[in-house]
Amino acid sequence: MRISVVIPARNEEQFILGCLHALKAQTLPPDEIIVVDNGSTDRTGELVVEMGVKLVNCPTPGVAVARQAGLEAATGDWVATTDADSRPVAGWLEALRPHMENSVALYGPMRMFGLPAWQEELTELGYGVFLKMMALLGKPNLAAANMAFHRQTALELGGYPMVEAREDVILGWNLMSKGQVRYVRDALVLTSARRVRGGWLPFLWRQAMNLGGNSTGYFAATEGRES
Repeated sequence: MRISVVIPARNEEQFILGCLHALKAQTLPPDEIIVVDNGSTDRTGELVVEMGVKLVNCPTPGVAVARQAGLEAATGDWVATTDADSRPVAGWLEALRPHMENSVALYGPMRMFGLPAWQEELTELGYGVFLKMMALLGKPNLAAANMAFHRQTALELGGYPMVEAREDVILGWNLMSKGQVRYVRDALVLTSARRVRGGWLPFLWRQAMNLGGNSTGYFAATEGRES
Protein backbone atom coordinates (compact mmCIF):
# COMPACT_ATOMS: atom_id res chain seq x y z
CA MET A 1 0.00 0.00 0.00
CA ARG A 2 1.47 3.32 -1.10
CA ILE A 3 1.30 6.35 1.19
CA SER A 4 1.58 9.95 0.02
CA VAL A 5 2.15 12.78 2.50
CA VAL A 6 0.73 16.18 1.53
CA ILE A 7 1.67 19.50 3.15
CA PRO A 8 0.21 22.88 2.12
CA ALA A 9 2.56 25.81 2.66
CA ARG A 10 2.49 29.57 2.30
CA ASN A 11 5.52 31.57 3.42
CA GLU A 12 6.79 28.76 5.62
CA GLU A 13 10.56 29.10 5.22
CA GLN A 14 10.89 29.20 9.02
CA PHE A 15 9.25 25.81 9.56
CA ILE A 16 9.17 23.75 6.36
CA LEU A 17 12.62 22.17 6.76
CA GLY A 18 11.75 20.89 10.23
CA CYS A 19 8.64 19.25 8.81
CA LEU A 20 10.45 17.67 5.88
CA HIS A 21 13.32 16.38 8.02
CA ALA A 22 10.74 14.75 10.33
CA LEU A 23 9.08 13.06 7.34
CA LYS A 24 12.37 11.85 5.94
CA ALA A 25 13.19 10.35 9.36
CA GLN A 26 10.05 8.17 9.43
CA THR A 27 10.62 4.53 10.42
CA LEU A 28 8.15 3.72 7.63
CA PRO A 29 9.19 6.07 4.81
CA PRO A 30 6.37 7.61 2.77
CA ASP A 31 6.24 6.67 -0.89
CA GLU A 32 6.07 10.36 -1.81
CA ILE A 33 6.06 13.73 -0.10
CA ILE A 34 4.22 16.59 -1.77
CA VAL A 35 4.42 20.23 -0.70
CA VAL A 36 1.81 22.53 -2.21
CA ASP A 37 3.17 26.07 -2.41
CA ASN A 38 0.15 28.32 -2.02
CA GLY A 39 1.60 31.55 -3.39
CA SER A 40 4.65 31.94 -1.15
CA THR A 41 6.77 35.06 -1.51
CA ASP A 42 9.66 33.75 0.58
CA ARG A 43 12.06 30.81 0.02
CA THR A 44 9.55 28.06 0.81
CA GLY A 45 9.49 26.57 -2.68
CA GLU A 46 13.27 26.83 -3.07
CA LEU A 47 13.86 24.98 0.20
CA VAL A 48 11.43 22.23 -0.78
CA VAL A 49 13.21 21.66 -4.10
CA GLU A 50 16.61 21.62 -2.35
CA MET A 51 15.28 18.82 -0.13
CA GLY A 52 14.40 16.77 -3.21
CA VAL A 53 10.68 16.89 -2.42
CA LYS A 54 7.92 17.16 -5.01
CA LEU A 55 6.62 20.73 -5.26
CA VAL A 56 3.15 21.59 -6.58
CA ASN A 57 2.47 25.26 -7.28
CA CYS A 58 -1.02 26.46 -6.40
CA PRO A 59 -1.22 30.25 -6.76
CA THR A 60 -4.96 30.40 -6.03
CA PRO A 61 -5.15 31.47 -2.37
CA GLY A 62 -6.82 29.30 0.25
CA VAL A 63 -5.82 26.31 2.33
CA ALA A 64 -8.72 24.19 1.02
CA VAL A 65 -7.63 24.86 -2.56
CA ALA A 66 -4.04 23.94 -1.69
CA ARG A 67 -5.03 20.74 0.09
CA GLN A 68 -7.23 19.75 -2.86
CA ALA A 69 -4.34 20.34 -5.26
CA GLY A 70 -2.18 18.05 -3.16
CA LEU A 71 -4.87 15.39 -3.01
CA GLU A 72 -5.26 15.43 -6.78
CA ALA A 73 -1.48 15.30 -7.31
CA ALA A 74 -0.97 12.38 -4.91
CA THR A 75 -0.44 8.89 -6.31
CA GLY A 76 -0.64 6.87 -3.08
CA ASP A 77 -3.46 4.58 -2.05
CA TRP A 78 -3.63 6.63 1.13
CA VAL A 79 -2.93 10.31 1.73
CA ALA A 80 -1.50 11.39 5.08
CA THR A 81 -1.54 15.10 5.80
CA THR A 82 0.34 17.37 8.13
CA ASP A 83 1.11 21.08 8.30
CA ALA A 84 4.26 22.92 7.37
CA ASP A 85 4.89 23.96 10.98
CA SER A 86 4.35 20.44 12.32
CA ARG A 87 6.75 17.56 12.97
CA PRO A 88 5.36 14.01 13.00
CA VAL A 89 7.28 11.76 15.39
CA ALA A 90 9.47 9.12 13.76
CA GLY A 91 6.92 6.33 14.17
CA TRP A 92 3.93 8.32 12.88
CA LEU A 93 3.33 6.49 9.61
CA GLU A 94 4.32 3.16 11.10
CA ALA A 95 1.63 3.63 13.76
CA LEU A 96 -1.01 4.56 11.16
CA ARG A 97 -0.21 1.82 8.64
CA PRO A 98 -1.77 -1.24 10.42
CA HIS A 99 -5.12 0.57 10.72
CA MET A 100 -5.45 1.42 7.05
CA GLU A 101 -6.71 -1.98 5.94
CA ASN A 102 -10.19 -1.65 7.44
CA SER A 103 -10.64 2.11 7.65
CA VAL A 104 -11.32 5.07 5.40
CA ALA A 105 -9.71 7.69 7.65
CA LEU A 106 -7.39 7.92 10.65
CA TYR A 107 -6.32 10.64 13.06
CA GLY A 108 -4.15 10.98 16.13
CA PRO A 109 -2.93 13.12 19.03
CA MET A 110 -1.01 16.38 18.86
CA ARG A 111 1.29 18.29 21.17
CA MET A 112 2.57 21.84 20.74
CA PHE A 113 6.30 22.53 20.78
CA GLY A 114 8.06 25.77 21.64
CA LEU A 115 6.44 26.15 25.07
CA PRO A 116 7.62 25.33 28.61
CA ALA A 117 7.61 21.54 29.02
CA TRP A 118 4.63 21.49 31.37
CA GLN A 119 2.57 23.53 28.93
CA GLU A 120 3.52 21.24 26.05
CA GLU A 121 2.31 18.23 28.02
CA LEU A 122 -0.87 20.09 28.93
CA THR A 123 -1.62 20.81 25.26
CA GLU A 124 -1.48 17.11 24.44
CA LEU A 125 -3.68 16.25 27.41
CA GLY A 126 -6.22 18.97 26.66
CA TYR A 127 -6.40 18.10 22.98
CA GLY A 128 -6.89 14.45 23.87
CA VAL A 129 -9.86 15.32 26.08
CA PHE A 130 -11.32 17.41 23.27
CA LEU A 131 -10.93 14.57 20.76
CA LYS A 132 -12.67 12.12 23.10
CA MET A 133 -15.53 14.54 23.64
CA MET A 134 -16.02 15.05 19.91
CA ALA A 135 -15.88 11.31 19.24
CA LEU A 136 -18.55 10.72 21.88
CA LEU A 137 -20.72 13.30 20.13
CA GLY A 138 -20.30 11.39 16.88
CA LYS A 139 -18.28 14.24 15.35
CA PRO A 140 -14.63 13.12 15.37
CA ASN A 141 -12.25 16.03 14.86
CA LEU A 142 -9.82 15.08 12.10
CA ALA A 143 -7.30 17.92 11.99
CA ALA A 144 -5.14 18.05 8.87
CA ALA A 145 -1.95 18.35 10.93
CA ASN A 146 -2.47 14.69 11.84
CA MET A 147 -4.85 12.95 9.48
CA ALA A 148 -4.80 10.17 6.88
CA PHE A 149 -7.46 8.87 4.52
CA HIS A 150 -8.10 6.57 1.57
CA ARG A 151 -7.37 8.72 -1.47
CA GLN A 152 -9.91 7.30 -3.92
CA THR A 153 -12.72 7.47 -1.36
CA ALA A 154 -11.93 11.13 -0.69
CA LEU A 155 -11.88 11.89 -4.41
CA GLU A 156 -15.24 10.19 -4.88
CA LEU A 157 -16.64 12.51 -2.21
CA GLY A 158 -15.27 15.53 -4.06
CA GLY A 159 -12.33 16.06 -1.74
CA TYR A 160 -12.10 19.13 0.45
CA PRO A 161 -14.99 21.61 0.66
CA MET A 162 -13.98 25.09 -0.47
CA VAL A 163 -14.25 26.92 2.86
CA GLU A 164 -11.84 29.29 4.58
CA ALA A 165 -11.05 26.81 7.34
CA ARG A 166 -12.36 23.54 8.85
CA GLU A 167 -12.11 21.86 5.45
CA ASP A 168 -10.20 19.00 7.06
CA VAL A 169 -12.83 18.37 9.73
CA ILE A 170 -15.67 18.47 7.21
CA LEU A 171 -13.87 15.99 4.94
CA GLY A 172 -13.43 13.72 7.95
CA TRP A 173 -17.15 13.85 8.68
CA ASN A 174 -17.95 13.12 5.04
CA LEU A 175 -15.62 10.12 5.06
CA MET A 176 -17.58 8.64 7.97
CA SER A 177 -20.36 7.82 5.51
CA LYS A 178 -18.00 5.50 3.62
CA GLY A 179 -16.45 3.44 6.39
CA GLN A 180 -14.59 3.39 9.69
CA VAL A 181 -12.82 6.45 11.04
CA ARG A 182 -10.32 5.50 13.74
CA TYR A 183 -8.19 7.29 16.31
CA VAL A 184 -4.58 6.04 16.54
CA ARG A 185 -3.12 6.88 19.93
CA ASP A 186 0.54 6.30 19.01
CA ALA A 187 0.48 8.46 15.87
CA LEU A 188 1.71 11.67 17.52
CA VAL A 189 2.41 14.91 15.70
CA LEU A 190 4.20 17.89 17.25
CA THR A 191 2.90 21.24 16.07
CA SER A 192 4.17 24.80 16.46
CA ALA A 193 2.98 26.92 19.37
CA ARG A 194 2.71 29.96 17.10
CA ARG A 195 -1.06 29.45 17.24
CA VAL A 196 -1.06 30.69 20.84
CA ARG A 197 1.40 33.56 20.47
CA GLY A 198 -1.49 36.00 20.83
CA GLY A 199 -2.58 34.35 24.06
CA TRP A 200 -4.55 31.28 25.07
CA LEU A 201 -7.95 32.92 25.29
CA PRO A 202 -7.93 34.32 21.73
CA PHE A 203 -6.67 30.94 20.49
CA LEU A 204 -9.43 29.01 22.26
CA TRP A 205 -12.02 31.52 21.06
CA ARG A 206 -10.90 31.06 17.43
CA GLN A 207 -11.13 27.29 17.83
CA ALA A 208 -14.62 27.51 19.30
CA MET A 209 -15.82 29.84 16.53
CA ASN A 210 -14.30 27.62 13.85
CA LEU A 211 -15.85 24.52 15.36
CA GLY A 212 -19.20 26.28 15.33
CA GLY A 213 -18.88 26.99 11.62
CA ASN A 214 -17.65 30.59 11.71
CA SER A 215 -14.18 30.41 10.21
CA THR A 216 -13.97 33.99 8.90
CA GLY A 217 -10.49 35.37 9.55
CA TYR A 218 -9.33 32.12 11.13
CA PHE A 219 -5.80 32.39 9.72
CA ALA A 220 -5.35 36.07 10.53
CA ALA A 221 -3.46 35.27 13.72
CA THR A 222 -0.90 33.24 11.79
CA GLU A 223 -0.45 35.84 9.05
CA GLY A 224 -2.50 33.89 6.54
CA ARG A 225 -0.31 30.79 6.65
CA GLU A 226 -1.81 27.43 5.90
CA SER A 227 -1.13 25.73 9.21
